[in-house]
Amino acid sequence: MEHPYGYIKDGKVFLKGFLGKSDREIGEVKEDEASTLSYFEARFEQIKEKVDKLKNDIQENQNKGSFLMKLIHLRDSLFESDALGDFIPLIEELNQQEAFLNEIILANRAKNLEVKKALILEAEALKNDTDWKETAEKLKELKLRWIKTGPVEKEINDEIEQEFNDAIQTFFENRRHFYEGLALQAEENIKVYEALVVQAREAHDLPDAKMAFEISKRIQKEWKEAGKVPAEKRQPLWDEFSKLNNRIFSRYKRGLNPGPQMHPREVLRKIETMVEELKKMAHQPTSYAITSRAKAIQEEWKKLPMRKPKEANLPARSYQFFMDIIFEKAFLEKLAHNKYEDFDTKNPQEQNQIKSSILKDLLHRDQSELETMQNNSDNFRVETPDFEMMMKKKLSGLKRKVDVKNYILKQLSPRY
Repeated sequence: MEHPYGYIKDGKVFLKGFLGKSDREIGEVKEDEASTLSYFEARFEQIKEKVDKLKNDIQENQNKGSFLMKLIHLRDSLFESDALGDFIPLIEELNQQEAFLNEIILANRAKNLEVKKALILEAEALKNDTDWKETAEKLKELKLRWIKTGPVEKEINDEIEQEFNDAIQTFFENRRHFYEGLALQAEENIKVYEALVVQAREAHDLPDAKMAFEISKRIQKEWKEAGKVPAEKRQPLWDEFSKLNNRIFSRYKRGLNPGPQMHPREVLRKIETMVEELKKMAHQPTSYAITSRAKAIQEEWKKLPMRKPKEANLPARSYQFFMDIIFEKAFLEKLAHNKYEDFDTKNPQEQNQIKSSILKDLLHRDQSELETMQNNSDNFRVETPDFEMMMKKKLSGLKRKVDVKNYILKQLSPRY
């Protein structure tokens, strides 16, 4: 049985050859010849629909070049399709569409090449910049724009990719070498700081206060001129260095201004007089007059010689204890007024209850801090005398804060 584009022979369905292709068997008769031919004609109509749909997709989409491979695959499949119809117009239509797409792709690739050449120029202009942070961000943004830009002709793609990557790589290599150099320089700078700390220790131990002071001035100037190092490595050295120089200066200053020449018994008598007055003030309700007098006593204390007789150690501790009580009570009064606007209208018993409640909260905090410090002191023992002295002063101060608050609590209790 004949068909314009095929025929049936010995129960087999054949498609007539076209465009240089030979006749090809595409199927066999299932029920009857007429229905079989209709089946393969319907398959051809489906293929036509695919071609029409692809043509419409190309027309309606902006990124037309993305359909090129789909077109090629569809056109190649037409030569192998099991269908009856005129394939030549379909193939010619796809050829025309391919030519259309190739023109667009060539234009796009030319445009892409212009964009990428501009990006290369931008990267070249930045590759030797030393503003590491800002330039790195700019180059990352350039890289993102490069990735988003479409392809160029294959013949020059590798060449321009290399140009762009070389420019970016140059910057990041320069940055790496810079920071490696900084790290090496930092190691050398640390040695300078360590040597200055050693000189500070030696100056600190000199018996001649003036000579120690002159050395201190010189090494402090050298410290300021030393190069940069990471803060975490510099800080411990600075802590020791500054502490030593402060002690050197204090010793030198004492030599210049030895203070009033007082007999040890007179110093002791003045301290005991201050303590007696502070003790009486510490047992009185807080007031502006009391805190003002306490500040005046502090100024009198400063005028006493720095070196005090050994007999003054105990009254000196009492001086600090009662002074702390006076200012702690003033602080407590202020907290109570801040928390309760009508504090002054409450009766004395209510006022004491409020103060006790506030003070207990503060005491709990101080006790927790003291326990933590005691645990740290037990678990982390360092063999340096300076560290041990610092820990002892810290613990002593925390214990005094706890004792002061307990003393005031006792004053606030109804049975006091």
